[in-house]
Amino acid sequence: MKQAVMTAPGKIEFQQVERPVPGPGQILVKIMRIGVCGSDIHVYHGLHPYTSYPVVQGHEVAGTIAELGSGVEGFEIGDKVTVQPQVSCGQCYSCRHGNYHICDDLKVMGFQTTGMAAEYFAVDAEKVLKLPDDMDYDEAAMVEPLAVAVHAIRKAGSVEGKKVVVLGAGPIGNLVAQAAKGMGAHLVLMTDISDYRLDIGRQCGIKHCIDTSKVDLNEQISEVFGPDRADIIFECVGVQATIEQAVENARKGSDIIVVGVFGDKPQVDMGLVQDRELSLIGTLMYKEEDYIKAIELIDAGKIALRPLITDSFAFEDYLAAYEHIEEVKGHSMKVMIRVQED
Repeated sequence: MKQAVMTAPGKIEFQQVERPVPGPGQILVKIMRIGVCGSDIHVYHGLHPYTSYPVVQGHEVAGTIAELGSGVEGFEIGDKVTVQPQVSCGQCYSCRHGNYHICDDLKVMGFQTTGMAAEYFAVDAEKVLKLPDDMDYDEAAMVEPLAVAVHAIRKAGSVEGKKVVVLGAGPIGNLVAQAAKGMGAHLVLMTDISDYRLDIGRQCGIKHCIDTSKVDLNEQISEVFGPDRADIIFECVGVQATIEQAVENARKGSDIIVVGVFGDKPQVDMGLVQDRELSLIGTLMYKEEDYIKAIELIDAGKIALRPLITDSFAFEDYLAAYEHIEEVKGHSMKVMIRVQED
């Protein structure tokens, strides 16, 4: 079978390897789609701090079950599935207390261990989740980033009836905004400085999308939410400007959920955090229940994914997908790799 290997930043080579045989308790997945995410792009540029080369990428995936290892129950050949890409130790404090997503020795397929950029992938059955038969593969490959958004929402507790600000309208910000709305938020306001991304946000049903390079965020929050302002702010960019906006515009005593991945260490006005009794809460990945909720939201029609899927490339054109992302400079959202055709 074919496997894609990033041998160095900006270089992908295909190699022929033996099709895996699932061991006891494992499932062989026929990989159909891979989504390209921002962390993948960091690897492409050689800027990911926790990835070395060569590396097989691929952690946002959808496929079907091709073979079952001995002892696997609850699955059938032909089931449509996705895969949780974390690899945890099972022994550390976090793992022992159900938080394997922040394992002390956490590894993620496609970064610190072999990813799923291959025609077939053998994986432990406990990491596999079944999907509705009528969910198409492109949507199915977006369960993983939606699970990131669902987990971030849950870090804030319930958003039922709450007023929410999402800073950043990229794929994760968009999905956080949609997940908040789908999980019962009363009002959602999303910001960016890209008209392209804000327009896609509107296509996805986010009514209040504002360009903070053109209007004052403080005034917009008051106008949309009234004098009580926002209950929760989600920072989904990972840059100095947006963490500043979050702290400066948060209502006293409210929560800021930090979703964005910071490449550079930001300066945070801890005086405001202390004086206003703000809570800064980090969120990393997801757990199985977040995947299940993400699947439920998609199946219920509460998440619009089609406007986010802007490009698609054949498996053999994996490198061209990265080059395209570079060429369009921000005018692309989610790029899909068609590992095998439907």
